[in-house]
Parts: sequence; C-alpha cells; structure tokens
Amino acid sequence: MLNLLGQSFGTRTPIGRRGFLSIGSLAAGGLTLADLLRHRKLQASDSRRSTSVIFFFQAGGASHIDTVDMKPTMSAEVRGPFAPIDTSLPGFSVCDLMPGHAAIAQDLAVIRSIRHHLSVHDDATHWLQTGYPLLNARQQGQQHPSQGSIVSALKGSNAAGMPGYVCIPEDYRSHMGFYEHAAFLNSRHNALDAGGDPSLGNYRPPGFSLPADVTMPRLEDRRTLHQHLDRLARRVDASLEYAALDDVQRQAIELTTGSSARKAFDLSEEPAELRAAYGKHAYGQSALLARRLVEAGVSFVTINLYEKDIDWWDDHTTIEKNLRKRLPPFDQAVSTLVRDLRQRGQLDNVLVAAFGEFGRSPRIDSGAGRGHWPGAMSAVLVGGGIRGGQVIGATDSLGAAPISRPLGPGDLLASIYRELGIDHASTIRDRQNRPVPILESGQPIAELFA
Repeated sequence: MLNLLGQSFGTRTPIGRRGFLSIGSLAAGGLTLADLLRHRKLQASDSRRSTSVIFFFQAGGASHIDTVDMKPTMSAEVRGPFAPIDTSLPGFSVCDLMPGHAAIAQDLAVIRSIRHHLSVHDDATHWLQTGYPLLNARQQGQQHPSQGSIVSALKGSNAAGMPGYVCIPEDYRSHMGFYEHAAFLNSRHNALDAGGDPSLGNYRPPGFSLPADVTMPRLEDRRTLHQHLDRLARRVDASLEYAALDDVQRQAIELTTGSSARKAFDLSEEPAELRAAYGKHAYGQSALLARRLVEAGVSFVTINLYEKDIDWWDDHTTIEKNLRKRLPPFDQAVSTLVRDLRQRGQLDNVLVAAFGEFGRSPRIDSGAGRGHWPGAMSAVLVGGGIRGGQVIGATDSLGAAPISRPLGPGDLLASIYRELGIDHASTIRDRQNRPVPILESGQPIAELFA
C-alpha cells in the first residue's frame, strides 16, 4: 500500500488517536484538527459571509490622486493631467479614463484613508498581502502566509474538486515576488498556477499533473487508500474535517481526475459577445476567467498582471502616457465583471477588490511621474454583501495623508476575512507548532457592514 505522510496503511492497520491527530496536523500544514473545527464552526455561524473574492492586485502602487481621490482644484503639479467626471454616486468623481467605474459607483465602497510607513515595494507588498509589515522583505523572503493562502487553509474551496486559491496568472516567480505564497502553511495552500496571460492566443489552462513520484498505474492504489481513510474517518466525530485534511498530492489527484476544474479554466465556453464585452486584453480576459473560477467554487482569485509601463503601476515617469494605456482596460474589466456578476445574481456572493501596496506622491515630479507614497492610498471594494455607494475616509488637499478615518492594511484584510466568514483574530500554527495570528493588527471596517 502506498506510503502517505510517512504512514503505511494496510487494510487492517489501525490508527490510534495520537496518530490520527498527528496526520491531521501534518496534512493541514499549520492547523490542528481543533483549529480547523473552530474555524469551520465560525464560518457556519456567519450566514452573510461572501463565498469568494476576486482581487485585482495593482502591483507597483496605483496613484490614488489620478483615479478615485482626485484633487481638481489644486495646481497642475498636484491634480495631475486628468479631469474628474461625475459618477452615479452624488458628490463622488473619478478619472475621466474610468467611465465604467463612474457608471457602477452606486455599488462601490471607496476607502481613501489607508496609510502605512513602508515605502519599498517588497516591504509594503508583504504587508498588504499578508497583514504583516516586513523590512528588507526581498532579502528575508516571505515570512507569513498570503491572504489567499489563509483563505485556502481556513475556508477551503466552495466546491469539491476545485482549488481554494488561484492566481491569474501565477506570477510570484517573477519580478519582486508579490508575496502570495503559503509561507509556513502546507504547499497545498499556494496559489494554483492559472497557466499564463488569458489574453494571449497561445494561452493554455493549467496542466494539472500528479507529483513526479505518483504515476498513473499507482493512482488506483491511492484511490483505494483514500477509500480506506474515508471509511476510517466515518468512525470518528470529525469525519468531514479529517477527509478534508490531506497533503498537496490529494489536490493534484482531484484536479487530474475531475472535469470541473478543467471546464472552469476553459474560456471558450463563454459566448464571443461576452468575451468581447470584457475586452480582448489581459485585464478583461483575466476578469472573465476569475468569474468562471469563483462560479465553479474557487474561494480566492488574485489577478496579477505585469508588463512594464502597461500593467505595472509604478509610475515614476510618464504617468499620463502609462495611465492612458492602463486605465481603460482596467476600467472595462472591473466594471464589466461587476455588471456580469449582478446579472447572474452573484454579486452579493463575490467580493471584488482592487488595491496595490501604496499610493503615489502628491506632486508630479521632474520625470512627469509620481514617487512611492505609503502615507495615503485608496482601495475599491464592491459586492460580497458589503454596503456600497459610499466613500470612507478622506485625505488632505494634497492627497498626502488621511484627515478622517485613518486605516491600515490590517483593517483592509480584516474586512476581507470577515466577508469570507473568517475571524480576523484567528491563529494558525507555524512550523514549530506555535499559534500565530493571521493578522498582526487590524479590525473590520465598520462602515462596510453597517
């Protein structure tokens, strides 16, 4: 019989209580059975949680002043090159390159008062992705699990045979890393690689493959093993939790032998008119793929796009040229996604979020761009049952610092966790089996849930 997790099981080999708990803890990679039972109980008690999240990560740091926190009465070096346009939310304006956002503004919750103190991409990204600040993050590497990995571990997927966490495309091997790993959690909770840029003609869905040491002739043995474990699990109180606790190889088998995941990644299933409505570009096709994935049962999808001066929001120079290329496809993708989710009756079950690691400096500099600015940044949330049609917080006349309702990265992530039914005060276990809070600090933003 196949050896799994260092244990050998024959049809008559008993597993004592200590062994059962040990296997459960190892398989979860940072959770004990007691931890998981508590998290699942909390989820079950929260009937208004969002079922999934689609997160547009604006890597590089989007300019809040040139998008959703404009300063039109200020001098040209502050207000920038763009004009504001009115929206469907009275008193709220956005950049004139974002008519799609203007049309759906009554659904948006725009948070204008997030700030922190880390001005290096890697350090700030680690904070916004994991809830933990980290100096010299590039040298140290990721120290805490990303929000998607936390969701995978504590919530799991919404449907059998689907991963809990997907990145489109999986991009944490390039550039600065984006800090989207599972860190000390089991590698099962890393993002599934979505296979590449969905806008490219040679795009292929992920090649779901078994680990190198598990060949197809051995698959039947593994199936027999799981059948044996399932029978054993039915004899204990935590049968469902035990069945869910397995290593990364089980996920590979589920994806390899099932059809639901393969179908979800197949954009050819969508009508040509809808694909065109999203836009024949990376943002649009990524958003459409994300919608298909959450519809099929993925709990957390991150959209990562990186092409210098187009999808990378680090606009130190020529910010006008860059945003004229980037904002229209981004705007089309987000607004079409929101309308599509609403038409399908899914908007209350899917939280769409867009933010980067910091904002941009108040003044246009000599290179016609804006520098890093952690002192103020904005985030846009929509759907998931949160209260839309509101602007939370405000910055000063320069967009340099919050003057009302100052919030931090932990508050933003705590709000996302709440929408998914995850207690922001939860702990997970590190490699030394010590309890570690999933956030260093932060509370759900009350206005979102009023």
